[in-house]
Amino acid sequence: MLLYFLRRLLLSLAQLLGLAIVVFLILQAVPGDPVKIMLGERAAPEYVEAVRESLGLNEPVLTQLGMYLARILTGDLGDSVTFGQPIQTLIASRIEPSAYLITYGLLLAVVIGSTLGLIAAIRSGSVTDFSMRILATAIFAMPAFWVGLVLSLVLGIQLGWFPVSGYESGFLGALRTLTLPAMAIALSLIAVVLRTLRASTKRVLDTEYVEAARARGYSEARVITRHALRNSVTPTISVVAVIIGFLIGGTAVIEQVFSIPGLGSLLVQAVERRDYPVVQVLALLAGAVVIVAGLVADLIQAALDPRIRSAISNG
Repeated sequence: MLLYFLRRLLLSLAQLLGLAIVVFLILQAVPGDPVKIMLGERAAPEYVEAVRESLGLNEPVLTQLGMYLARILTGDLGDSVTFGQPIQTLIASRIEPSAYLITYGLLLAVVIGSTLGLIAAIRSGSVTDFSMRILATAIFAMPAFWVGLVLSLVLGIQLGWFPVSGYESGFLGALRTLTLPAMAIALSLIAVVLRTLRASTKRVLDTEYVEAARARGYSEARVITRHALRNSVTPTISVVAVIIGFLIGGTAVIEQVFSIPGLGSLLVQAVERRDYPVVQVLALLAGAVVIVAGLVADLIQAALDPRIRSAISNG
């Protein structure tokens, strides 16, 4: 298991390095002078040259790449050209709302989707199973921003249960202001969790060892929780890791809809202002979160599934 962890960790580090290089090359591929694009054609030539010097754009490409990787390793993310602040400061001031929103939306999607998936698997072929899958698929087909607008209209404006915009710090404030956007994100992902867990649970319930547990007289609840769920949940863990990637992308739109000052809205503002250093760092951060989520998911799967541990030992 330790050897697997080390191999998987080295692979994740290689992926992070590859991601950093790709993000760097994207900035290099921007047509024209990126500094003039950021500052505008009317910017003073001496100011343009000063910005180019501060970003290291006057150096050869390989030198720029080395300087870029060195800054990342030392935690120096540089300065924003248009916001006039260090990028670390911008991210630190915006990361809390996005972290809460992603965690809240992920918990709702996993809890609701897993519960419905288990019910659908236990009642496979019934009207309940069919109705759940149809409803979940229909909601999945709806754009998250449209779902957010509907929730704002019904639960926010008409019923007045939740605020429709803004963000309040603190746990209770975040819970109140992020409920609607978290619901909008979760509703679009519940169908994925539901279908994945239903399929894997249904497959496990048909295996011989589950039938043997039933033959011993165990209750259906014990058969599901002790014997079936442990083996059926591993595919769902992989799906959850993929879902985190969707959540990171989806929060940019949802934060705009609900006026949440998070990293998603910062990314939109940076793109509008053509602040490429900020866009570059946010893209790298989002990719790093996805890579780390994949690493954690693989380790959890190896810890839960003895077949994976056996394959690791034999490999």
